[in-house]
Amino acid sequence: MTTPSYLAVDLGASSGRAVVGTLRDGVMETREVHRFRTPLVEEGDHLWWDAEALWGEVRTGLARALEAAPDLRSVSVDSWAVDYVPLGARGEMLRRPYAYRDPRTRGRLDEAVRRAGGPDALYGRTGIQFLELNTLPQIVADLLDEPELVRRTAKRLLIAEWLLYRLSGRMVAERTNASTTQLMDVHTGRWDAELIRRVGDDPARWPEIVPSGTALGPARDALGVHVIATCAHDTGAAVAAVPATRTRPWAYVSSGTWSLVGAELDAPLLTREAREAGFTNEAGLDGTVRFLKNRTGMWALEECVRAWEAADGARPSYEALLDDARAAPPSARTIDLDAPAFGARGDMPARLTEACRARGLDAPASRGALVRLILDSLAASYAATLDELDALAGRRSEVVHVVGGGARNALLNQLTADACGRPVLAGPDEATVLGNLLVQARTLGDLPPGATVRDCARRSARITEYTPRTAPVLR
Repeated sequence: MTTPSYLAVDLGASSGRAVVGTLRDGVMETREVHRFRTPLVEEGDHLWWDAEALWGEVRTGLARALEAAPDLRSVSVDSWAVDYVPLGARGEMLRRPYAYRDPRTRGRLDEAVRRAGGPDALYGRTGIQFLELNTLPQIVADLLDEPELVRRTAKRLLIAEWLLYRLSGRMVAERTNASTTQLMDVHTGRWDAELIRRVGDDPARWPEIVPSGTALGPARDALGVHVIATCAHDTGAAVAAVPATRTRPWAYVSSGTWSLVGAELDAPLLTREAREAGFTNEAGLDGTVRFLKNRTGMWALEECVRAWEAADGARPSYEALLDDARAAPPSARTIDLDAPAFGARGDMPARLTEACRARGLDAPASRGALVRLILDSLAASYAATLDELDALAGRRSEVVHVVGGGARNALLNQLTADACGRPVLAGPDEATVLGNLLVQARTLGDLPPGATVRDCARRSARITEYTPRTAPVLR
């Protein structure tokens, strides 16, 4: 078979897609066969994912992939992290999975840390930054709010692995995804049974952790198609496809609704300074560590677009907004988009305007100026985070790889190069899909002899370089 094909189902918090990849001479050619909105349910004060509707979209994607590539070799799913489906003794879903922005975890992080023995002990065991949306505070919320449901819970599966279970019939936790839960031992790569018991849960409720690229067996509804747990965490898949070389130290920005600024390390960095700076140690492909910090990405702009659509009755185009931002003057100062005020849904333009006034700044006079403020603030955040990362790791990153949807944002990439004072290499923009597909190909032995996932990623991606200009670094 000289041109094998694979299916990557890539799920984001806003949208999902099914993409068929065909490998030709070490180059992965991609074709989207299905795209859909991620089904989010808002009822009362809670947010849930409509998991059954999501499963229906995955099945549709698989059916369309088989039409496009009848000899499809395999399928895998990646998704956002931390959220999970509680299952009963027969594998049935006991309730819809809560979305990570659900308010039920407010105040539960402190309780989770207390039960775990304090911040230093918890970080030393898991290496994961402290966020209210983490799986650990979600479990504490379950234990406090829904003890009867917890009692009936036989297993919990993270979102991607629940879909892999529906495809294959096998329950697992893939390592890159499991590492984000704040329940995995960062030293052993296994569930931290003592920690899980200390917070009041049962380790038996969590399935076996398997390495990236584990074949789970044949798909139950597609004869001859293998189901593979690649990097189930979308950022894990994206970093696997960063087209870096070993010739010089590098960092990355995985740029989407969230932005992840990080580096790939050989071992976790568990110092108090790293914890207090908000860095996390997540598992990467082949035993690597994704040492990174979560930053707000295009969320603020996405919420502005949603507000403007509600006001105008028509959705403004990103292209037009970015053109207007390019014509706007540089922002005099930037704002902290990671402040709690910008974390929830709502009238984002009003919140940004108020933040400017609180800092003694003039409010942006146009939508273009407001978008420019967002982009300038993102670039400044990336630069500050990169400086922190390099100081903690004891090295200097010589190049910054931008992957994900933000790789298409030429203005943001140039502003990032200017703010960081280092060249930015943008691409691949579909890094998550590419990483997913290439790990499938590697698992099945289809990569060219001697070629790595990153070798094939470089061959498969269009990469644009942005050189720093002489410009002030905004803070």
